[in-house]
Amino acid sequence: MKVYTTAPLEDPRKARTIYKELEDIGYDGGFSFEAKHDPFLALAVAAEHTTTLRLGTGIAIAFARNPMNLANLGYDMQSISGGRFVLGLGSQVKPHIEKRFSSVWSHPAERMKEIVQAIKAIWGCWEGRAPLDFKGRFYTHTIMIPAFNPGPNPYGPPPIFTGGFGPLMTAVAGEVADGFIAHPFNTRRSLLENTLPALEQGLARSGRRRADIEVMCATLVVTADTEEAFAASKLAARKQLAFYGSTPAYLPTLACHGWDELHRELNRLSKAGRWDDMTGLIGDDILDEIAVVGERREIAGKLEARLAGIADSVSITHNRCPDPSHWADVVAALKRDRAAR
Repeated sequence: MKVYTTAPLEDPRKARTIYKELEDIGYDGGFSFEAKHDPFLALAVAAEHTTTLRLGTGIAIAFARNPMNLANLGYDMQSISGGRFVLGLGSQVKPHIEKRFSSVWSHPAERMKEIVQAIKAIWGCWEGRAPLDFKGRFYTHTIMIPAFNPGPNPYGPPPIFTGGFGPLMTAVAGEVADGFIAHPFNTRRSLLENTLPALEQGLARSGRRRADIEVMCATLVVTADTEEAFAASKLAARKQLAFYGSTPAYLPTLACHGWDELHRELNRLSKAGRWDDMTGLIGDDILDEIAVVGERREIAGKLEARLAGIADSVSITHNRCPDPSHWADVVAALKRDRAAR
């Protein structure tokens, strides 16, 4: 199982050092996240300061851009990184697309599918496989003159990963993407009962097999070196899970365990602004199902047990852990176990 993480990048100027740290620790890949800063620029800098680390957007907001723009960014990043780039795309939510990016939100799963198809059609044109003639419901790309055609990429087009949670978006990944990024608000049971069946439906629609797509599971890890720090890490995780659990879109994970009533109560408290009361409803049983919790020496084994038969890679997700070396021993243990197989 490959080991990834998202770089804790509050200051984009640190991209020149933090991704090199991840590479030196032994991570297989380092991803960027679209929040306060553009997710592509930091990776362009990181590419110049690393040699083996896979670099990817995890995720870039697809609906805030268009397929031609994303095709250019992905193609150039693949070249700059020497073939190490992953174009990771996600949808965000309707209020942000419409009110923050002033873009169009509609039919998110169908739109995501078409974006991926359009990007691949553009790359196919540039690779010399076919003229550009993409006509979809949401996007049309039919003009490509030599002045705007970069020609074949020396490393080939990069893989496209899509992130998702619900069955429709998960099926889209199975149908058209090269990888799927599973949301951290999942349990082993919800991944087996909800996520993988939806992924298989998408694979079947395109005549592909499970081996044709990489499944990357973002997994919340809770551990620390002292009791005080461990308690603080647990509290931060409970707050995050309470927020997710209050959101109707994430109900299926709770429903897998018969925790429907918990969702209703969290949702009620969230509407009343009672955030501290919400956190108290996330008991150890719920925390242990959704997050990987334990002493540092236990984490690698617990991650492998959680994701065995499900994931090809794990992205270690954490709360308030800006120091990449914090997980060095976990990364080393996972890679030792991988080498021993």
